[in-house]
Amino acid sequence: MIRWTTTGVHPASSIMRARVLLALDTSAGEPDSKEVVAARLGVSGETLRLVARRFAETGGDVLATISRKKRDLPPVPSPVTGEVEARLIALACSAPPEGYARWSLRLLEKHVQLTEDIPDLDHSTIGRVLKKRNCVLI
Repeated sequence: MIRWTTTGVHPASSIMRARVLLALDTSAGEPDSKEVVAARLGVSGETLRLVARRFAETGGDVLATISRKKRDLPPVPSPVTGEVEARLIALACSAPPEGYARWSLRLLEKHVQLTEDIPDLDHSTIGRVLKKRNCVLI
């Protein structure tokens, strides 16, 4: 772990967590108080507590403690699927409603809300989908 802090290229947060673990290591004797360690490393007492808790949660796995946690899944799946994209593009390519010369993003948003098989999307999401597929509203 000492090599992690002195050689190679590693993220600063990983180096900081490795230094905290080294400072809190009890195998080399009694560590200094948490206030002294925090001041010496330039971190807060909360950071010391979080690193120590993560070390305990990982069962003493040093590499798992100092590296970033991988996220299992995105927190919320995107409502825009391939089928939704296809329906949205088909709507944007169709003739605009009577009284309008062309589709606007806000007009598409209103029509998407009225369509039952497409989830409600805001105009910025609709714009991103159309831009991604190079669809231009004329």
